[in-house]
Amino acid sequence: MELLNIKYNKYTLQNGMNIILYQDKSLPLVSVNIWYKVGSGNETEGKTGLAHLFEHMMFQGSENVPKEMHFRFIQEVGGSLNGSTNTDRTNYYEKVPSNYLELVLWLESDRMGYLLPALTEEKLKNQIDVVTNERLERYENQPYGLAWEIISSNLYSKGHPYSWPTIGFMQDINYKLDEVKKFFRTYYSPSNASIVIAGDFESSKVINLVEKYFGEISSDSTPSLPTFNNVTLEKNILLERKENVQLARIYFAWHSESAFGKYDASLEVLADILSGSKNSRLYKNLVFEKELAQDVTAYQNSGKYGGSFIIIATAKPGVELETLKVEIFKELKNVESKGASDKELLKSKNGIKSGFIHSLQNIDSLANQLNYYSFYLDEPNSFTYDLKRYEDTISALITEAVKKYLTKPYVELRIMPDRSS
Repeated sequence: MELLNIKYNKYTLQNGMNIILYQDKSLPLVSVNIWYKVGSGNETEGKTGLAHLFEHMMFQGSENVPKEMHFRFIQEVGGSLNGSTNTDRTNYYEKVPSNYLELVLWLESDRMGYLLPALTEEKLKNQIDVVTNERLERYENQPYGLAWEIISSNLYSKGHPYSWPTIGFMQDINYKLDEVKKFFRTYYSPSNASIVIAGDFESSKVINLVEKYFGEISSDSTPSLPTFNNVTLEKNILLERKENVQLARIYFAWHSESAFGKYDASLEVLADILSGSKNSRLYKNLVFEKELAQDVTAYQNSGKYGGSFIIIATAKPGVELETLKVEIFKELKNVESKGASDKELLKSKNGIKSGFIHSLQNIDSLANQLNYYSFYLDEPNSFTYDLKRYEDTISALITEAVKKYLTKPYVELRIMPDRSS
């Protein structure tokens, strides 16, 4: 496990911004990864999608960087960049040849400290149109595209931070400039951000550069965290929907562990045992042996304020969704009573470990992982701890997880072909 013992330097600027430095001189590259502690879970009803909107707005120029030049500056020096939003955080990241690190720090600091002077009605309207089209393309006009939105709004109680989609509800994507500016002031200050710089650099020089570009940016007060009641389902919820799709599909969603909870890793191992390979239980049974399903997927989805365990199966033509349901629950009952075999556990753990270590060969992934651990565990060097959760998963833990979560009420969504047209 020595390979996973990452030596880093973490400190905090006077304005509250967390800095994490990881030096690796094996390649002349450097990755800059910023996490803002704001995701769709920090929004409120009627104003959903603002965090995702800023994933777009942050590339529309700031006081000293013209519109769309952030992309061009990075790409013209041979670098790559992007951003992403989920329920808990928004991140922005660049990878460049190491001699261009200062360029990245200047670009990131300018949009952190000086975005609002360049934020205009015209830019906002343009990006509202972009997000609206993105939603139409990925949700309304995509086969099964509204499934997760329907499930989450029924799995979580009204007002829960996970009860709406990250992109926002369509009716909410019509923001006013003042509320957009207020959202930025609330969440995009240095005290609500963490920056990882990983790769080929000289520590003393980078410390000076970070202070130069970020040290003078002021922070507003730290935003409050979302508040909500504990969520449970009192009974099963069955939802049926007809769409312009070729094949019927069934979804099941249960409440489960939040990120790094006691059974979080066990549920991930269970998901892999159920559907992670062609020899996994549900895949082998439904797709290969009985030829009832076109595909089947299980996964554990965990965040800061809760988690969900999901199973999805697409029926082959002529197969009733009820038939798939019976087979899926038969397998869950089997796991509940008999657990997982040593062979299944070993295969799953080896696969998870291999994929985990392989991902860390990429400096971008490693930088993001440092921020991930810092956010959820307050310890960037949690690689060994994280992997040990899977190593320590035994059959009894999986059985306990199934009994605790997957025997409880669930949301069931059935999407069937609309034959009326």
